[in-house]
Amino acid sequence: MNIVSSNSALAIDVRGVSKVYPTPSGDFPALQGVDLTVRAGEFVAVVGRSGSGKTTLLNLLAGIDRPTSGEVWVAGTAVQTLGESRLAAWRGRSVGLVFQFFQLLPTLTVAENVMLPMDFCGVWGVRERRPAALALLEQVGIVEQADKLPAALSGGQQQRAAIARALATDPPVVLADEPTGNLDSATADAILELFSGLASAGKAVAMVTHERDLSGRAHRTVTLADGRVASDVAASL
Repeated sequence: MNIVSSNSALAIDVRGVSKVYPTPSGDFPALQGVDLTVRAGEFVAVVGRSGSGKTTLLNLLAGIDRPTSGEVWVAGTAVQTLGESRLAAWRGRSVGLVFQFFQLLPTLTVAENVMLPMDFCGVWGVRERRPAALALLEQVGIVEQADKLPAALSGGQQQRAAIARALATDPPVVLADEPTGNLDSATADAILELFSGLASAGKAVAMVTHERDLSGRAHRTVTLADGRVASDVAASL
């Protein structure tokens, strides 16, 4: 099987994916025959109740987990075919991850947190990394917080820092897991606006969320129920 897709227009292409977890009481199908596409420049929200398969799908897209059957293509690569060493290198260059609880390293400054993926992936020269990190922090609106530790920032500022870190290697795909779950409504709206801007700049953005009122933000809302795609609705933006 080729590991490079011939359809480069699709940043995410999930084909007939199922994921089954063994449990003491029998196999549990977390995902069943899921198809999903996300194009470059598109912002897609994946919604559903707890246990619907949202996080499982995100983990498959990030290469954190592997499908039981089907194919997961992200940034032109068949993720399930990659070995662990190639997977880490691919993820560092191709996918930016944003988490609900930020996952910033507490002993590093905000700028150093953003520079860390650049170091791991060999992006930018050593002297260019801090200016690049500051440019990203400027993009998300918190450059004045660059030399503070994460604990000194509000939750919204930490999430902005996490988004800047996700963009550190200029990945074509951004994946977000409940990124507004710990934020007040005004701050959450600002974060959604940031994701909308990333899509407008050409990135493919897939966000798992409990939020259902995404009018004016996401281009499509995909609803999962019992591990299947229950609906895929385009927004009127």
